[in-house]
Amino acid sequence: MVEREAFNLKVVGSIPTSGYIIIGDTGVGKSCLLLQFTDNRFQPAHDLTIGVEFGARMLEIDSKQIKLQIWDTAGQESFRSITRSYYRGAAGALLVYDITRRDTFDHLATWLDDARKHSNSNTTIMLIGNKSDLEAKRAVAKEEGETFARDNGLFFIETSAKTASNVEEAFLKTAEDIYEKIQTGIIDITNDSSGIKVGPLQPGIVAMADQQSTSSSCC
Repeated sequence: MVEREAFNLKVVGSIPTSGYIIIGDTGVGKSCLLLQFTDNRFQPAHDLTIGVEFGARMLEIDSKQIKLQIWDTAGQESFRSITRSYYRGAAGALLVYDITRRDTFDHLATWLDDARKHSNSNTTIMLIGNKSDLEAKRAVAKEEGETFARDNGLFFIETSAKTASNVEEAFLKTAEDIYEKIQTGIIDITNDSSGIKVGPLQPGIVAMADQQSTSSSCC
């Protein structure tokens, strides 16, 4: 199993590494969001995620290179104990529901409680209402997502992993908030044990780096 420290903002050369965890019910499109963000493609039908899967990508924020290491987790209850072990040290969490399935929205409180219980207090959490391309099948109003996010102090956005609508924005907004926490000292980068360092823009670094996901799933 990959060590949990991989979630930390880590030094890779002079490049900071930001760890994300993607959580939510089975079938909400977590793996599809990851694949769209890291590989610019949509794969609608594949096997369920078993345990956790990994992806990575580089982003530029304020002329700095931020490396995002992203862990896609299984939504099944049987894997919940494994998922919990990956919360600790996560700089960001993407909490995903399916706008066409009311039950996935109703389960958000349980997922959020789990995330806050097992992650640190500085973790940035983005609420994502996925499958916005299926407007005709919508079962959860956008206003409901906005209200849940506001009441719980979360960022909020609706996305479509199929069309790529707002997928980049969801990851970027989360990364920007993490970076701001570094700049304002909420995340302490002066502590050598933190594993955090903000380096200058590195020329020649490709936009999508170190993609190591072995398989993907829309769960």
